[in-house]
Amino acid sequence: MPRLNLIASDQASGNQQAAPIESPDHLDGNGNTNQPQSIQSNPMTGVTSNQIELDLEAVNQQLTDTSATKIVEWAAETFGDGLVMSSSFGIQSAVMLHLVTSVVPDIPVIWIDTGYLPVKTYRFAEELIERLKLNVKVYQSAMSPARMEALYDRLWEKNDVQSLNRYDQIRKVEPMQRALRELNATGWLAGLRKQQTDHRKSMGWVNKQAEQYKILPILNWHSRDIYKYLTAHDLPYHPMFDEGYTTVGDWHSSRPLSFDDQDERVSRSS
Repeated sequence: MPRLNLIASDQASGNQQAAPIESPDHLDGNGNTNQPQSIQSNPMTGVTSNQIELDLEAVNQQLTDTSATKIVEWAAETFGDGLVMSSSFGIQSAVMLHLVTSVVPDIPVIWIDTGYLPVKTYRFAEELIERLKLNVKVYQSAMSPARMEALYDRLWEKNDVQSLNRYDQIRKVEPMQRALRELNATGWLAGLRKQQTDHRKSMGWVNKQAEQYKILPILNWHSRDIYKYLTAHDLPYHPMFDEGYTTVGDWHSSRPLSFDDQDERVSRSS
């Protein structure tokens, strides 16, 4: 049964509690028509009870020209119960949520609630949680937005890197680190794509990030691929896409489409 767990952090004691909230219904299918040869066991340099050691060069070579679904299957076989995924419930999040849960239905879905998400994001998330029967784990900062603003003012309005880094550390980084630690994650599925930033163009399908391996099944997908997948499975964009937004994060940092975002415009009409 789908469930949404709010992981509340007790700042004084460090204890966490999970409060289950019910959610119904499911959508099946994986949407990938490519059926490449099955992937063999992954090259490893050693295995311990808590951590898998992979030869990243060999693994990424092995996954070249492999479909997104097959990469998720590889990750499930490799990391087992240590596999999690994250979602921001942003513009195109329905793609990864549908793709991954079609292979691993009960995978823990980490959602970092910063306390500054748009109202429509919460409603969009609830829609997907119910429709896809998501096993969502909601993590929040131990410091409330009100307390953070009382101590540090509105950090996102300051024009210095230190303030922005502090904001990210409090509201995003620490909760994510705690989520990965508490869920004993060794593999972490995410929906990053090369098309999104220059930095991501240098990433592989599997990357080491701190103590986890970050797996990116749709790394090579373009906006048209995203649109085709959403259409094929009757999945929704975030409602703010139709209001001109290409990205939706916190309400104070989300932006509408600009002239430079032509590929995002074309993707829906091609």
